[in-house]
Amino acid sequence: MEFWQPNSPLGGLAHVKSGRSRRESSWDRSGGNRDFAVVPAGETFVIADISGAGRIEHIWLTTRCYSEKYLRKLVIEMFWDGEENPSVRAPLGDFFGVGHAVAKHYISLPLNAVFGPRRGPKGPFAAAMNSYFPMPFGSHARIQIRNESDQPIENLFYYVDYELSEQSIPDDVAQFHAYYRQEKPTTAVPHTTDLENPAPWDLPGTNLTGDDNYVILDATGTGHYVGCVLSIDNFDASNQVFTWPGEGDDMFFIDGEVWPPSLHGTGTEDYFGAAWGFPSGEYAGPYHGITLGASPQEHFGLWSMFRWHIEDPVRFEQSLRVSIEHGHANDQGNDYSSVAYWYQLGEHAPHAELPPVEERLPRRWPEHGLWDE
Repeated sequence: MEFWQPNSPLGGLAHVKSGRSRRESSWDRSGGNRDFAVVPAGETFVIADISGAGRIEHIWLTTRCYSEKYLRKLVIEMFWDGEENPSVRAPLGDFFGVGHAVAKHYISLPLNAVFGPRRGPKGPFAAAMNSYFPMPFGSHARIQIRNESDQPIENLFYYVDYELSEQSIPDDVAQFHAYYRQEKPTTAVPHTTDLENPAPWDLPGTNLTGDDNYVILDATGTGHYVGCVLSIDNFDASNQVFTWPGEGDDMFFIDGEVWPPSLHGTGTEDYFGAAWGFPSGEYAGPYHGITLGASPQEHFGLWSMFRWHIEDPVRFEQSLRVSIEHGHANDQGNDYSSVAYWYQLGEHAPHAELPPVEERLPRRWPEHGLWDE
């Protein structure tokens, strides 16, 4: 069973494993340099269709499309072992770590994006996007890109690097999942008392149930949660007691438990590894970071952040509900969207279709003014 034994990032490099290294890619079969696919508007393109038992080890891709905000219009889906409902379903940009249909440069352990100032004649190129999440499959794997924009994907370049094995998946090896959610906007929580110069802990409207929280993941089955990307458009800052949404506590309800949950945090900025707001703005570390950050001094605006539970996965036997507190000091009605990443055994709960394109587009977009009409 050595093929399935986990390796540390460096400690396992000397161990020779059985298996056959393979790749699906967009290389030009004619021998030329047109190493990309073109995907017409409204069509789906399969970038990997693999038979056998194995594990995807690395995905690289980059795209060029002239449809505005297209990183929210393209959808990535992954199907394991003949399932009809995908284990992975998310807008392309969000899956690779940045929301709001924005391309940004950042580095983390399982995901990264390489992006610079270069722009084409009609707009920005997308980033080069990489995933190193291991993705096991027992008999079949299919990865596809759905083009839900009004323009073709002019260039879709991709690699899918994987191993094949003669061995079957052991019973304790779970499969990779990722799913996108959004709430646009969340419901503002009015305060019933007008306090002079209130401290956060003095405000009314306490949240002692978690019922109205923003939900990042609602999974059933057995597995472990390995992180999320959360994107917030803090457009409602001027109307509430607080001017940013960072006071929302993270809450993890494990195996059907009711409030208080087993894991209860102290604030959104704390869960994502910062403190006293996001004072440094954008930064990236192996396990947490801010891929898109508005001014640290003025917390309204667009934010995207990641937190990976690589060293501290959240385990569940029956179900897991991952959420961000809504209420009390996190009182605003802002736009939230997220991608949750987890591994689980057996069948997952059906993933609904994503909201229609127009409903998932950001209300504000930093790229406005950069496009050459």
